[in-house]
Amino acid sequence: MPPIDDLQNPINRFATQVFSSDGKVIGTWNINKENRIVVPYSKISPNLVNALVATEDARFYDHSGIDFIALGRAVIKRGLLGQTSAGGGSTITQQLAKQLFSDVAHSTLERVLQKPIEWVIAVKLERNYTKEEIIALYLNYFDFLHNAVGIKTAANTYFDKEPSNLSVCEAATLIGLCKNPSLFNPVRYPERCVERRNVVLSQMHKAGYLSTAEYNQYSDEPLALNFHRMDHKDGTATYFRDFLRRYMMASQPNINDYPSWNKQQYTIDSITWANDPLYGWCNKNYKKDGTPYNVYSDGLKVYTTIDSRMQQYAEEAMYGHVAQYLQKEFDKTNRSNPDAPFSGDLTKQQVKDIMRRAVRQSERYRMLKARGATDAEIDESFRTKTEMTVFTYHGDIDTLMSPLDSIRYNKSFLRAGFMSMDPKNGYVKAYVGGMDFTHFMYDMVTGGRRQVGSTIKPFLYALGMENGFSPCDQAPNVQHTYMVAGRPWTPRNTSRSRYGQMVTLKWGLSQSNNWISAYLMSKLNPQQFVSTLHDFGINNPDIHPSMSLCLGPCDVSVAEMVSAYTTFANHGIRTSPLFVTRIEDNEGNVIARFQPRMNEVISAESANKMLVLLQAVVDGGTAGRLRYKYNIEGEIGGKTGTTNNNSDAWFVGFTPQLVSGVWVGGEDRDIHFKNIQMGQGATMALPIWAYYMKKVYRDRSLGYDTQSKFGLPEGYNPCANIAEEQPNGIDEVFE
Repeated sequence: MPPIDDLQNPINRFATQVFSSDGKVIGTWNINKENRIVVPYSKISPNLVNALVATEDARFYDHSGIDFIALGRAVIKRGLLGQTSAGGGSTITQQLAKQLFSDVAHSTLERVLQKPIEWVIAVKLERNYTKEEIIALYLNYFDFLHNAVGIKTAANTYFDKEPSNLSVCEAATLIGLCKNPSLFNPVRYPERCVERRNVVLSQMHKAGYLSTAEYNQYSDEPLALNFHRMDHKDGTATYFRDFLRRYMMASQPNINDYPSWNKQQYTIDSITWANDPLYGWCNKNYKKDGTPYNVYSDGLKVYTTIDSRMQQYAEEAMYGHVAQYLQKEFDKTNRSNPDAPFSGDLTKQQVKDIMRRAVRQSERYRMLKARGATDAEIDESFRTKTEMTVFTYHGDIDTLMSPLDSIRYNKSFLRAGFMSMDPKNGYVKAYVGGMDFTHFMYDMVTGGRRQVGSTIKPFLYALGMENGFSPCDQAPNVQHTYMVAGRPWTPRNTSRSRYGQMVTLKWGLSQSNNWISAYLMSKLNPQQFVSTLHDFGINNPDIHPSMSLCLGPCDVSVAEMVSAYTTFANHGIRTSPLFVTRIEDNEGNVIARFQPRMNEVISAESANKMLVLLQAVVDGGTAGRLRYKYNIEGEIGGKTGTTNNNSDAWFVGFTPQLVSGVWVGGEDRDIHFKNIQMGQGATMALPIWAYYMKKVYRDRSLGYDTQSKFGLPEGYNPCANIAEEQPNGIDEVFE
């Protein structure tokens, strides 16, 4: 017999709901078979209530937990006459008692012994709850299959509706499952399900809930499912939901939990634990009973900053460019490459080494090792063809392939990451960590860090502006060799435009000229530059002071880069990403609120100079195709980035209202385009930003427009203190 506390709180595991900023449920977190979201009786359609009562317990409102008339009928027909199809005598309340408190019976005797206990529990439930509450408990608890536990999840899974909006036929379909969900599974056995639905409709007609005309009409209607299984790998913002779940459930970092090759992550996580209240929130906050919160079972409501419309636009932009253009072009370039998808510059041994590392990182390898397989057995297993499902952009396909070939096949797909946020309040509006969460789960927004290339240059220029430089200051556009720790270092350039001339810093940044960046670095302090990067929120502890740092050899995440660039759109103030605004418990009480976190990085005057510099990149520099190809209007700043061998392509762009960043590349640095025309940031990354912004501007309901301004002072001239314009100065940068 369950204790009184269990009777008063019979359902104590609830799924956590994740909401977008525009009020959409974008996902749930739950324990297996506990994907339950409780709804009150007032939000349950009368069609459901009528169908349930008519089918399962016609005298529900007249008994106190046990229907002795139905029980007597069942005893006579089933026990004495042997009519096994005559139906049982269990009331809705008894069925609820069985669901809540009875284990699965393994024998007839065990089931017989359970019955009297369920009768007693049913009577107690009737004393503790109203009839309406009992119906709500029943419908909220029942497992409707396909991870649809409870009526709210079931209504959404099978019909994409709220329980309050279910039609008579839809309600009858779901109530029909209560007899035997597996037997009447509407997905596997639609005809059988319709037959059962019509039995429910017949019972509703018999009970007076439907007229004869209504019964005849509804009985002829098709099943009309709108089925979509609720799964953490499906739906919108999959990477974001997974990131947020892990972020909130994180434990306090312990250096012993980190492998030796990843100690830098321990440092980053420790900083985040100390500074961000959302990181590890579940393990920093406690319920009334003293236990920490659990997103899988506590029924929380997490209100995120993601806008479902903008998220959709970001996913469409990434898919449209990577899947429908870049991937096809990449595959073309590899048709004649026997080592595809790896660079043709690699030796056979280098390719083998990459594949060997990939094998040892795979789940199959770990499982075989755990079983005690020898290296020879593991090698044979990876070379033996087996049936498997593989990813394509046209849908998953079943094929016969060796695990080794499947690793190479998966590596042939380009990866990408995208994040968009409001520079004023830090709200992250869109977050796309990759192309397909089911097959490529590694998150390239916050999880992955890649070399940033020239997108690091604005931070160097910002340091220069802080130290008295001006966009109009000039530098010699020549290749120069610098002595670094007693060794020569000579930066290279992809262009020799204006070689030998004096050019402005503005021209140098707009054209992403490496020689000008190296010149500026030589006039500054590399150690000071490292400190500046940290001020911009780039926390990688492996960044060391060196001259070459000005060309972006360091690894940074998309999220860090986007946050760093908010400084330029926000008059020198950097805003950290804000993922969640508030959290509510399962009773609707607000238990946490989150506010933007900001820090001043550079002065407002330096920020104004940087706006001039970064708008020049768009208005006539390496990001110029935003204007002449994609025809995007309004004030825009940004910077492209391309690393050695075209391994990483970047674009971080911003308007007064949004800052968005894109990275595109291969899973490994040795997977890349051969030529700079295809491999550069302006070709691989920038178009995603452009497609996204065009969709955002087109949707007037979002409130973004091309008329917004950065707020530079009227008539602002960053060269006001320069007495006379010099040749190749600001007026001649884009002739």
